[in-house]
Amino acid sequence: MSEKFKGFIGTYTKGDSKGIYSFTLNTDEGNIEDVQAAAELGNPTYLAISQDNQYLYSVVKDGDNGGVAAFSLGQTGELTELNRQLSPGASPCYVSVDHKNQYVFSANYHKGAVESHRINADGSILPAASSIKHEGRGPDPRQDKAHSHYAGLTPDEKYLMVVELGIDALITYKVNEDATLEKVKLLPLKAGSGPRHLVFHPNEKFAYIMTEFSSEVIVLDYNAENGHFTEKQYISTIPEDFKENNQGSAIHISSDGRFVYAGNRGHNSIAVFSVNQATGELSFVEQVSSEGDWPRDFDLDPSEKFIVGSNQESGNLVLYKRDQESGRLTLISSNSKVPYPVCVKFLHI
Repeated sequence: MSEKFKGFIGTYTKGDSKGIYSFTLNTDEGNIEDVQAAAELGNPTYLAISQDNQYLYSVVKDGDNGGVAAFSLGQTGELTELNRQLSPGASPCYVSVDHKNQYVFSANYHKGAVESHRINADGSILPAASSIKHEGRGPDPRQDKAHSHYAGLTPDEKYLMVVELGIDALITYKVNEDATLEKVKLLPLKAGSGPRHLVFHPNEKFAYIMTEFSSEVIVLDYNAENGHFTEKQYISTIPEDFKENNQGSAIHISSDGRFVYAGNRGHNSIAVFSVNQATGELSFVEQVSSEGDWPRDFDLDPSEKFIVGSNQESGNLVLYKRDQESGRLTLISSNSKVPYPVCVKFLHI
């Protein structure tokens, strides 16, 4: 029986882009099929899919306003918009949803802010319960103010983690039942590193942050009792002799916790690391070409035998076969076209 997995791509709606695109990964054939526009809306650059695959949440730009849009997901992956919650100014750059589909969180790069929303029983979003603006700056000229880049829950879903690129910090908030946020801890990270995205190890003891400016993965220990993190290791995602512009992008981890993958925009590669299961520390395995320009995101498919990557500026999706024992990636194809792709997300299985 052929195994096929449905996925979605968030984009910048410039050029030919219409909004959110869907695709099917055919694992038997080893190819990407049925790429098509799934919903028309402005700059749906980041997406989150509810654990039960009933709803999809997207960042959205709507005229001079920005916010989050909610969609119901049909049996065959069709999207029907439920509502959107907007506020004046730039749209967020990141959106996430909890496992029980009670809360949506967004990080806003331009505003340096995090927002939290309750979700109605029908999947639609209520107005923001908390909207918290961060203050500060960093040494890099691009760190003129706070730039929140990621907002996601800890594995026990007691705390919200906000990765702050503008002020080089990881900020932890307690999530109250009404979706309001209470600040717990701010962990300063290496000055000028520009922390961007975070993933947790499945053992829930380690976390990994990708930095945009210093092109490193930061390994962290996590204390679930108090929501505090401590730094453990910094490891580069690009070769020492690469001196051109590089900006770190996405970071993902295999569900067995054995391999971490990190994207490099500029060097145009995905770096592969193996994980020491006792310490959480990383060792470099390889770098593979992104087969395009400005690799913005990628995702492991539900079987984890493949990775689908997106190249924002060259407008192509790339399919790799993933060796589950070594973590290494082998190129299969790079010719599937999506204009200005950013986020890659698969339905859960």
